[in-house]
Amino acid sequence: LDAATKGFKDTLTKKLGKDNVEFDEQNAQGESTNCSTICNGFVTSNVDLILANATGALQAATQATADIPILGTSVSDYATALNIKDWKGKTGTNVSGTSDLAPIDQQEAILKEIIPNAKKVGILYCSSEPNSAYQSKLMQEALKKDGIAYKEYTAADSNEIQSVTTTACDECDVLYVPTDNTMASSVNTIKNVAIPAGIPMIAGEKGICAAGVATLSIDYYNLGCQTGEMAYDILKNKKKAGDMEVQFAKKLTKMYNAENAKALNITIPDGYEPIESK
Repeated sequence: LDAATKGFKDTLTKKLGKDNVEFDEQNAQGESTNCSTICNGFVTSNVDLILANATGALQAATQATADIPILGTSVSDYATALNIKDWKGKTGTNVSGTSDLAPIDQQEAILKEIIPNAKKVGILYCSSEPNSAYQSKLMQEALKKDGIAYKEYTAADSNEIQSVTTTACDECDVLYVPTDNTMASSVNTIKNVAIPAGIPMIAGEKGICAAGVATLSIDYYNLGCQTGEMAYDILKNKKKAGDMEVQFAKKLTKMYNAENAKALNITIPDGYEPIESK
């Protein structure tokens, strides 16, 4: 999420000029109440545009204003986030943005390629994140189509992740964790359970893959840059957010975690890029 914000700010600063743009960056620290307070403050300040980074922030922003343009980023599915039943790619309101969703069927294909003998997949996510539930549904459909058993394991918050991951590792032979902010913030907890248990994990993006072996990942900085381009069109070219189609990442990369693959004695096929250690 930080990378997406940086990409947004860098792009908009470059296109508008540093003397022509001012950012009021505030972090809700994952608390929905904070999101609402921050967004209401933006409305009171009469800002020209709101960047809502992640699903919770987007929902809070849309509840705060129907007039100020809102761009989301790092949002998996706008129809789910905004409860739009007949989704056609545009909101028709004051909202648009970018999605961080990598095609789930391709994530499932990676799972089959890396763990060809998988018998049961544990889908692990935070129950308070609707974006994760949406991805879980798509993964279930893909696994069911291929005749692979699965079970959902949900944690209400970070305090439950260790116990839920332990249960999933006891009952499954591979895990899948979608793009989930709560799981991303507790990735070391997942790793410290899954790796000693000998259970490989396929991740929704490369950050979460710190606990996994492989992923089909986007670049969040580049996603933020795309969102910045959209913001420029709204602020400078007077485009309406509701008329702009939600955009997806332009590049997807198959990546692997060499350290975890070695620890689990998993051979990664050709065509995967290593995730560089920080």
